[in-house]
Amino acid sequence: MIKIEKSVYAAPEPSDGKRVLVMTLWPRGVSKDKVDFWMKELGTPRDLIKRYKAGKVKWQDFKTEYLRSLEGKEDALRELALESKKETITLLCTERDPATCHRSVLKGAIEKYL
Repeated sequence: MIKIEKSVYAAPEPSDGKRVLVMTLWPRGVSKDKVDFWMKELGTPRDLIKRYKAGKVKWQDFKTEYLRSLEGKEDALRELALESKKETITLLCTERDPATCHRSVLKGAIEKYL
């Protein structure tokens, strides 16, 4: 199972399973014990997130560009898919709303390997 409902600031719970940070940069104020793995290669490219937060990129275009940034990272996607078959994984970043976060797009990309 893959969960995306929590931000990295939420307290860890046993139901989270493995907590995987999927950000390019480590978030400020977050201790290493809040996550089990850091897969920075699956984070949003810095330029893309900057343009999106500035309102220069619409959600649909953001999704397209983010998926393009995942090309060549199939091994990492497969690894998470396999891990999610064994136990729950929770994808984490600083965004609190998963509906407008790359985690929702990433979850779909991982699920293609299930």
